[in-house]
Amino acid sequence: MSLDDPRTIHLADYTPFTHVVEQVHLTFRLAPGATRVISKIAFAPNPDSKGGAFFLHGEDLKLIHARIDGESVIPNAAEGGITCDVPEGPFTWEAEVEISPQTNTALEGLYMSNGMYCTQCEAEGFRKITFYPDRPDVMAPFDVRIEGELPVLLSNGNPAARGDGWAEWSDPWPKPAYLFALVAGDLVNHPDRFTTRSGRDVELNIWVREPDLGKCAFGMDALKRSMKWDEEVYGREYDLDIFNIVAVDDFNMGAMENKGLNIFNSSAVLASPETATDANFERIESIIAHEYFHNWTGNRITCRDWFQLCLKEGLTVFRDQQFSGDERSHAVQRINDVLALRARQFREDNGPLAHPVRPESFVEINNFYTATVYEKGAEVIGMLKRLVGDEGYSKALDLYFSRHDGDAATIEDWLKVFEDATGRDLSQFKRWYSQAGTPRIAVQESFDNGTYTLTLSQSTPPTPGQPDKEPLVIPVAVGLLSPNGDEVVPTRVLELTEAEQSFTFDGLSAKPVASILRSFSAPVVLERDQSASERAFLLAHDTDPFNKWEAGRALAKDVLIRMITEGAAPDPALLTALENVARDETLDPAFRALALGLPGQDDLAQTLYQSGRTPDPLAIYDAVQQLRKAIAEQLGTTLSDLYDDMAVHGPYRPDAGDAGQRALRQAALGFLSLLDGGVRAQSQYETADNMTEQLGALACLLDIGKAETALAAFRHQWQEDRLVMDKWFGLQSGLAAPAKAAAAVHRLTEDPGFDWKNPNRFRAVMGGLAMNAAGFHDPSGASYALLTDWLILLDPVNPQTTARMLTAFETWKHYDADRQGLIRENLERLAATPGLSRDSSEMVGRILGD
Repeated sequence: MSLDDPRTIHLADYTPFTHVVEQVHLTFRLAPGATRVISKIAFAPNPDSKGGAFFLHGEDLKLIHARIDGESVIPNAAEGGITCDVPEGPFTWEAEVEISPQTNTALEGLYMSNGMYCTQCEAEGFRKITFYPDRPDVMAPFDVRIEGELPVLLSNGNPAARGDGWAEWSDPWPKPAYLFALVAGDLVNHPDRFTTRSGRDVELNIWVREPDLGKCAFGMDALKRSMKWDEEVYGREYDLDIFNIVAVDDFNMGAMENKGLNIFNSSAVLASPETATDANFERIESIIAHEYFHNWTGNRITCRDWFQLCLKEGLTVFRDQQFSGDERSHAVQRINDVLALRARQFREDNGPLAHPVRPESFVEINNFYTATVYEKGAEVIGMLKRLVGDEGYSKALDLYFSRHDGDAATIEDWLKVFEDATGRDLSQFKRWYSQAGTPRIAVQESFDNGTYTLTLSQSTPPTPGQPDKEPLVIPVAVGLLSPNGDEVVPTRVLELTEAEQSFTFDGLSAKPVASILRSFSAPVVLERDQSASERAFLLAHDTDPFNKWEAGRALAKDVLIRMITEGAAPDPALLTALENVARDETLDPAFRALALGLPGQDDLAQTLYQSGRTPDPLAIYDAVQQLRKAIAEQLGTTLSDLYDDMAVHGPYRPDAGDAGQRALRQAALGFLSLLDGGVRAQSQYETADNMTEQLGALACLLDIGKAETALAAFRHQWQEDRLVMDKWFGLQSGLAAPAKAAAAVHRLTEDPGFDWKNPNRFRAVMGGLAMNAAGFHDPSGASYALLTDWLILLDPVNPQTTARMLTAFETWKHYDADRQGLIRENLERLAATPGLSRDSSEMVGRILGD
C-alpha cells in the first residue's frame, strides 16, 4: 500500500464529530460464536461540528436490525462503517449486531482467551463490537448489562445490579469508546481495600484463574502504593467505588487503562518469588502504576484524536518513571530509562520509521504505539519540568487538571497551560512535538584567565519527510569539577536555543572538567572529543550518578570500537576503572551492576553506522566476548568476593536493596562463568530458591554452552507455568550462538509448547531472535527468512503483533550490501503476500522507504 493511499489520516484534516453522545446503554448476550450486542445511544447535534453525513464506525459486524426513535432504518454501507439519514434534533439510535468472539484471533474488540471473554478497544477495537463513533473525542457515560452463564461478569464503572446469569454496571464518568471494557469468565479475586484521602472506601480486586491466585499479592501492593503516591505527589484521588484488574493470557499489549477495569497481560501482573525475576517485579510495579495513573492522565482527560497519543502516554510514562524512582532509586531508574530510550527510540529515530512525537499522518494507528510516542514523549515532559522548575510544573499540572477535566485535549492545550501558569513562551519548545530525529550536540571548550567557556552547537539529521530541521530548546544540565575531583560549580541548566551558543563560567582557579548533560537532561547525542583519562576521571569523581555511569559506558564503548575496527587489545585503563567501581562499597550495588554491563551489540552497531562505518555483527560479537573474558581475568578475585558478599540471606524480597545485591551478584557470575566453566552457575541453579537466581544461573550456562541438562530440568519443573516457559523459550532464542541461531529457533518452533498464536510466546521466541544481534544478522540470511516465514503465517491471525515484530528490520540499511539484499528480498516477499493486513503493509512500506 502506498502511503499516499486515500485511507491515510492527516492531523490537519481533523473535524469534530457531527453529534455528541449523551448516553450509551449496551446489552451483551454472550455466546462464543454468536454474541449479540444491543446498543441504545442518545445523540444530539454537535454545535461545534461543521456538519456532514452521520457516520458510525463498524467492522466485522452482522447487523440484525437498526432503529431511530423506534422506527426501523436500513443504513447505507460505507468504508469502515455505515451512514444513515437522521433527524435534525436529538434522537435515539438502536442497533442489534452479532459478533463471534471465539474466532477473533486479532485480539481486538471482544474476543476469547482460554474460555474467558475480554476486550481490547484501544485504539480502534470498539468498532468491532458495535456501530459507534469510535474516536477519542466522542465521550459519554456508559451503562452496560452483561448476560451469560459465567460466575464473573465485569465492565467499567460501579456495579449497579446483578442476578443469576446477569450483571449491570454504570460508569458515571464520560469516556471515549476506546476505554470500554468487558470481562466474563470463571475467575477468582484477590481482594483488598483502599481509603482515599477524602475518606472514601474503595474496593480493589485482581481477578485471575484459580491456579494464579497466589501470584497477586505484589500487584495489589503496587496498586495501593500507586494510589497513595498519586494523591501525595499529584493531588489526584480515585473517583469510583471499585477498581478491578484482570489478568488475561492472550493480550497484544502490556496492559490497558480502561476506566475502573484495567485489563492486563498476565505477564504484567502475576508474580511470585518462585516464578518471577526481580526484573519482572519491577516491570509489574511500573505497569500497574502506569495504568492506574492513566485514570487522570488519559481517562478523565483524554486525547482529542490519535495524533495526540503522546499527550496521555508521554505524560503517564513520565509519571510512572517518577513513581519508580521514588519507590526504588532515582539514579538507577534514570539509567535504565535511558538504556531503554537509546535501545528503542534512538534506533527508531535513526531509520525509516522515524516520526515526530506527534505524527502528522498515519495509515494504521496501531503502528504509532512506538518508543517515540511513549519514551521520547516522556523525555519531552521531563525537559519541560526542568525548564519551568518543580514549582512551575506543579502549578501547571494543577491548572491542567482543573481546566481540562472531562476534556479531549491537545498538545496545544497542554502547552498553553504551562504558558499561563509560568509566563513562558513555549512556541519554540513545541518543535519537540513536530520535529522527528535525535538532535546532536557538539561540544567545544576553552579556558582563559579563570573563565571557562562552553560552546554548544545543535543539529538534527534529516528524517523521512523532514529534510530540514530548526533549532530546538534543549536544557543542558552542566556541573564543573576541579582537577582534584571537587565540584566547583554545581549543576546548572543551560538553555540551548540557537544553532550555536556559548556559555561562560567565571572565577575558576584552574581549567575544570565539565560534566555535561547531567541526569541525561535532554534526549540527544552528545558529540564530544574526550580522552580515556578524562572519562576515567569522571567515572571516579562525578557527583552526578548518571554521568558517572555514562563515563564508564563511553569508556567501554570507545575500547570496543577500537577492538572492532583496529583489532586493538582490551584497554587496561578500562579494566582498572571497572575494578575500582566494582570494589567501591559506597556505591549502590544496583549501580555497580549497571556499571559492569557492557554496551549492547546493537548499540555498537548503530554507533559504528553513525560514524560512517558499516557494522559487522560478527566482529562486534567477537569483540564483546573478548572484552568480557578480559574483564573476568582481570577482576577475577574481586568478582569472586562480590559473588560471595552479595548473597542475600533470608526470605526473598523484591525490594530495591535485595534486588540490587542479586543484580551485582549475577553480573559477577556472568564473568566468573567464563573462567570456571559454569561450576558456580550450576551450583546456583541447583540451590536457587527464587526465579531471579535460577534463571540467572541458567543464562550463564547457556552463554558458555553447558546448559543442556539444566534446560531439561527447568522444562520438567516449569512446563505447566506458561509465563515461566516464556522465559525458557526466550532465553534460548536470545542466547543462541550466532551461527546456530536460526536452527535453534527453528527447533523451538517445533516444540509442542510453542503456541504461535499467543503473543507472549511468539514474542519470546521471535523477539529473542531479533534481539540476538549476531544471530539475527548471520550472513547466511537464515534468520531473516525464518522470521519472515512466521510473520507471513501470523499476519492474517494477529496483524498487530506482526506489524510490531517487523521493527526487527528497521535498521536494515545500516549493514553491508549482502545483508541489505537478503533483508530486502524477505521484506518484498512479505509485501507481496496476498491479503497482507493494513498494519503490516504500512510498516513494510515505511521500512523499505517506498
